[in-house]
Amino acid sequence: MRAFLQYLLAYLRHTSRPAFLITTLFIAALIFTNYTFGIERHILALGHWYVAFGGFFLFYGIVIAAAWGLQYEWGAPVSRGTEAAGPVMDTSRRFFQPRLVILLLLAPLFFAAKMVHWDLSPLLPATYPWNHYWLIVLQLPAKLLLLLGLLFACRTSGLLEEGGLRSVGLTTRGFDARPYFLLLLMLVPVVALAATRPDFLHVYPKVKNVAFIDGYASPVWPWKLGYELSYGLDFLSIELFFRGLLVIGLIRYAGEQAILPMAAFYCTIHFGKPLGECISSYFGGMVLGVLAYRTRSIIGGLIVHLGMAWMMELGGWLGHSLL
Repeated sequence: MRAFLQYLLAYLRHTSRPAFLITTLFIAALIFTNYTFGIERHILALGHWYVAFGGFFLFYGIVIAAAWGLQYEWGAPVSRGTEAAGPVMDTSRRFFQPRLVILLLLAPLFFAAKMVHWDLSPLLPATYPWNHYWLIVLQLPAKLLLLLGLLFACRTSGLLEEGGLRSVGLTTRGFDARPYFLLLLMLVPVVALAATRPDFLHVYPKVKNVAFIDGYASPVWPWKLGYELSYGLDFLSIELFFRGLLVIGLIRYAGEQAILPMAAFYCTIHFGKPLGECISSYFGGMVLGVLAYRTRSIIGGLIVHLGMAWMMELGGWLGHSLL
């Protein structure tokens, strides 16, 4: 835990205060707008999937352009040298490299595709409720496959460094899991408190999305476990994309200046979640970004993120049971 604090303090010392403050105010304004007028809700209500896809691509593209623009204008220059995490590149005015621009265009493109519903029904059995069940459960694994395809294409085209999935942090080399489990343990009271709130219980547990199979399967728990495993795969996708691609994958272009734009983008994908979860995602994303930058691994973030997700599932179940 001492190393975690040192990483965070070092990041805060290096980060441009104007960039941090203005980015945070920008995200606060977006959060206020969303929870007042419903940005995500209005995009989803646009109609056909391709219209919603275009809406999400435009929105996420604006967020990424604004966050990176603030880093370009206000970000502190990164001097050459060597840190514990490895060599630091001079990235103060290198944000318009063609390969970086391509990656920053691919990022909202992928996540817009992730946000829309994929109609897999022609590939599924026609019998209710299993057609509906598999339509839900296969969504997230299919989108993870799309992300893996994107990462493979980025690596083979030279947009990412060589090294397979290690180039986006999927590695346990030199990794110590104990601090992450300790951090997860410290978050248990936070989840317990959240589980008493109506807005939290309105969303969690997510497994209620497949409650319609009750009465069709006996026992029903293996089917609900299948949903939870599918739900868990989404967090592998999230960590690979945000901390893997948008932090570790961009170190060669922007060093630690990639962390703040990633946290801003990460916050906006929580606009459909309870307000407290959305606000905390900005700072939580920043913390996980710093840890990924320093360790060059997303495994710790995956432990925390996945652990939190399943704790919230348990908290939601207990919260409803005690009502």
